[in-house]
Amino acid sequence: MEEGAAGGSVARGARLRVLLPLPLADAYDYRAPAGPPPPAGSFVLVPLGTRRAIGVVWDGEADSRLPESRLRAVIEVLDAPPMTATLRRFVDWVAAYTLSPPGAVLRMAMSAPAALEPPAPQAGWRLASAPEGARITPARRRVLDLLADGRPRAGGEIAEAAGVTPAVLRGMAEAGLIAPALLPHRPRFAPPDPARPGPALGPEQQAAADLLREAAGRRAFSTTLLTGVTGSGKTEVYFEAIAETLRSGRQALVLLPEIALSAQWLERFRARFGAAPALWHSELTARTRRDTWRAVAEGQAPVLVGARSALFLPFPDLGLIVVDEEHETAFKQEEGVVYHARDMAVVRARLSEAACVLASATPSLESVTNAATGRYASVHLPARHGGAAMPQVTLVDLRRSPPERGRFLSPPLVAAVGETLARGEQAMLFLNRRGYAPMTLCRACGHRLRCPNCTAWLVEHRAARRLQCHHCGHAEAPPEACPSCGAPHSTVPIGPGVERVLEEASALWPEARRLVMASDTIAGPAAAAAAAAAIRDREVDLLIGTQIVAKGWHFPHLTLVGVVDADLGLAGGDLRAAERTFQLLHQVAGRAGREEHPGRVLLQTFAPEHAVMQALVSGDLDAFMAAEAEARRPGHWPPFGRLAALIVSAEEDRAADRVARDLGLAAPGGEGVEVLGPAPAPLAILRGRHRRRLLLKTRRDIAVQPLLRAWLARVEVPGHVRVQVDVDPVGFL
Repeated sequence: MEEGAAGGSVARGARLRVLLPLPLADAYDYRAPAGPPPPAGSFVLVPLGTRRAIGVVWDGEADSRLPESRLRAVIEVLDAPPMTATLRRFVDWVAAYTLSPPGAVLRMAMSAPAALEPPAPQAGWRLASAPEGARITPARRRVLDLLADGRPRAGGEIAEAAGVTPAVLRGMAEAGLIAPALLPHRPRFAPPDPARPGPALGPEQQAAADLLREAAGRRAFSTTLLTGVTGSGKTEVYFEAIAETLRSGRQALVLLPEIALSAQWLERFRARFGAAPALWHSELTARTRRDTWRAVAEGQAPVLVGARSALFLPFPDLGLIVVDEEHETAFKQEEGVVYHARDMAVVRARLSEAACVLASATPSLESVTNAATGRYASVHLPARHGGAAMPQVTLVDLRRSPPERGRFLSPPLVAAVGETLARGEQAMLFLNRRGYAPMTLCRACGHRLRCPNCTAWLVEHRAARRLQCHHCGHAEAPPEACPSCGAPHSTVPIGPGVERVLEEASALWPEARRLVMASDTIAGPAAAAAAAAAIRDREVDLLIGTQIVAKGWHFPHLTLVGVVDADLGLAGGDLRAAERTFQLLHQVAGRAGREEHPGRVLLQTFAPEHAVMQALVSGDLDAFMAAEAEARRPGHWPPFGRLAALIVSAEEDRAADRVARDLGLAAPGGEGVEVLGPAPAPLAILRGRHRRRLLLKTRRDIAVQPLLRAWLARVEVPGHVRVQVDVDPVGFL
């Protein structure tokens, strides 16, 4: 257990500082209840205006200048495991780094308020002294035999095990044969077995596992970048670090970018450890969230796998954090408290004296640079597990081999898919666009159907007969006539989405069994597990998917991947466009040929000479990353400099322009400091709010937080205008 988990300094005398899970800049002072004051970290119920709120007794001294008469008393100290000193420091650190109110960060650490109430005792039945003359039927005898070991059981468990109805139990209670009993609390999660043998590791995997085991067993902070080609066994390697963490009696946390990825991951975890880990994601029921949060706080969840929000769970003794697919932008939270879970995982590991493992086949340039400079340890797996070869990557130049008119699959790709299906192997068509078409326009006047709330085109979803905005969720039925010129039935789809690729594939290979995997067709972990099982069991011949299929899947019979539009991610002026495109396409290419049959990858492109395309053909990640680094270094772009964005938004464009202009005039300056903007954001209107952006860029050795605080303090922002701070932005929409 963490030393001083429930301790720490509290206010002198009868005053307490209580931080509330609200967007407040500081803790409030309260009068302690009678008796010894609750220690820092205690959860307390306090009055707040006309209502009650749950907060946490926070560290630091209360304001002694506040008159006693103005203090309101703590109503109750809750019977819940106190928030550890480490988690309190983490909340303060995240708040300071992201310039967020501490109360807003605390809210993420109190995401299951119901867990602060002790679980209600569960009633069951125990054996009673049988009165003389009691009638013992065969059904009653089975119940008595079951309870003969003296252990009380729940009524449902008894009824199922003994094959009786609840009426039999009621009759036995009335006859005095059984008596009510409170059931002991059972751990919600079975303990994983670290001694259970895992798969045989090759020499390189074994060396990597030994290094990670050593790091996990030191009870000291470290960060290790675990890289390796797709299919090289990175998961099995970091499982050995989890095993070492369990042997030392500490807890482990694994962060995944997409919870849909958990389906196959969980199968591998059960095979290695003989039990399932705890899960944490947005689709859990309220009861499961309550039970899981409480189990984590009580140390009864040895291993938890979850989305980025799991980083704020109340682990009492966290020994290992694994960030799988560490390069993924899904780890960045863009709303509310804006933070990057990969970077905050390193911070939480440092505060917890824990090991942190960042795993990826295509690591971010930030992590590569940290490893190159010695800030992170690094270990690399250069070959696929079991001797499988990397797939052959071929470019299809669409200028020389264009698709037929009205089609999107080129003749070489059509031929390759046909040959693959004829051999009884599986193929995948990849396009990172949901829906049927990314744009709909009127062929009479050229009007483009746009979202009324955002600067974005409406995406046609033909199967659902709707046009939808993928930024705000607005949806409407396709119009019978053009809303601009009134021409009837004049709207036409422009460009392909996965539904349109499915339509084309259905016409080309009508006998093939097809499956679409996209975020709007795979609703959650259960649907993802069913899809993965269907592919594994060869119930699918042709898989068509968006980026959800690129991450972590193991499809043993898939031998061909065709990328419909390899140039898609290169459009626009995004700083990381080339890096992201390479990562995504390399990951999706890695789904092919993971078993005994060799894999092929065909990339349809209009720019085969582009550095990204050439790097994908050569497979030389190191050379590509070195070139990216050299391109960013002279201008002090990340990771060789620091960025922070200010996003100004308001319902009226004039209000947004006014505040953005004032911020621009008050912008900081000096050597190594530059401010770009203000300028309209690429998504100039989002959810009905007009948006303007300013970008602060500094040298790496200049901290941006003091500059931002001083900058914001110089400008008065009206209440109807919002200024969001994004330190270390990964996107620029």
